[in-house]
Amino acid sequence: MSATPRVLVVDDEPDILTLLEVALGRMGLEVERALGVQDALKLLGEKKFNLCLTDMRMADGDGLMVLRHIVERELDTPVAVFTAHGNLDNAVAALKAGAFDYLSKPVSLDQLRALVTEALRLPSARLSTSSAGATLLGKSSAMQEVRELIKRVARSHAPVHISGESGSGKELAARMLVAQSARREQVFVPVNCGAIPENLMESEFFGYRKGAFTGADKDKAGFFQAAHQGTLLLDEVADLPLAMQVKLLRAIQEKKVRRVGATEEEAVDVRIISSTHRDLAKCVQEGKFRQDLYYRLNVIAIHLPALREMREDIPTIAQHVLERLRGTGKAYFSQASLQALATYEFPGNVRELENVIERALALCVDDVIQPADLQLAPVSMEMETGKGAAGGRYPLTDYLDRIEREVIVEALGKTHFNRTAAAKILGVTFRALRYRMERLSITEQDETK
Repeated sequence: MSATPRVLVVDDEPDILTLLEVALGRMGLEVERALGVQDALKLLGEKKFNLCLTDMRMADGDGLMVLRHIVERELDTPVAVFTAHGNLDNAVAALKAGAFDYLSKPVSLDQLRALVTEALRLPSARLSTSSAGATLLGKSSAMQEVRELIKRVARSHAPVHISGESGSGKELAARMLVAQSARREQVFVPVNCGAIPENLMESEFFGYRKGAFTGADKDKAGFFQAAHQGTLLLDEVADLPLAMQVKLLRAIQEKKVRRVGATEEEAVDVRIISSTHRDLAKCVQEGKFRQDLYYRLNVIAIHLPALREMREDIPTIAQHVLERLRGTGKAYFSQASLQALATYEFPGNVRELENVIERALALCVDDVIQPADLQLAPVSMEMETGKGAAGGRYPLTDYLDRIEREVIVEALGKTHFNRTAAAKILGVTFRALRYRMERLSITEQDETK
């Protein structure tokens, strides 16, 4: 391929092809024109391209035909499609089929230049995931499928939703995705949606202007501005209140945000990754999550398996964690301890495994980690058979909510329901405690029970 990047533009309207050719030519790119789908397929068979820009609807077919041709033949050419303004269904269909991104007509030249610049920064599809830093470990088929999907999705600009139980590695999966994307050198901003008080959400996400409210003594950027040209991870997105979901949907669709106290919107270029341990589709059915936002976030879905679903990988992951935690030490697992780990349920997944190993390192004698050092909680027969799950450790989300509620109520009891003092005991801010109390429906009556 020539040193100058070569771009294939596909449309059945000569005037649009000319406009694109001039715009891309001014960027120093080599441009090939294809007057329709069949002409494009012919050129793709003859030459290699660094990027393909194609219209969605043409007289002899559609842009999906061009996209599928490139994907099926693994041509290592990112594809962006042009769609009619407001036609998000076509855009989503293209993203799910493997498109890098889309642009709505009439095409903004500024957006076109930004898209082309980012697409040309994409690493080769043949980039090994081992070069991307930390990775999800395991040779099980479930984990191999996850890594392969991450590798494919990384080359797209499509929103990605990562689901999985708490502690299964959702943020690590997001970081792997970013590390293999065109935005790998740009900022990555993870946000825990469940830790932000509702009355602060808009200003935290979109920023505010000086004087917008009491205490706003200077302009402040929000998460979207901080993540401009990079990636924003919305962790525990299911915890967003409905009012904020409406504002988030608009920001994602329009690619613009308005700071609190501002009169004008500002453009933001952000890739959205969301994650949650909850069943987001079930939240939609229960009316707790907007369906339109769900479809905007869940364009491409990645589900991380629970640790108990890939037992053959537990010894490998455990050994990796041990090597990281012991540093220059020489501690090692006995065969019996590895067997104990492989048969344990791990409701807290990899995060729980790390805690177990860290504790075992402190307890082991002569650098040998024995089963007793692991202090694994026994699993009752009722839990193994699924009976009594409502009062046990499953579902994990209910169990964690019960534990959190008990700890907060205990702290409030010790301070005679002085929330400021309770927050200090718990090591959280007053606002964070208030948010948790509202989420768990804790009232002053609970302290007297």
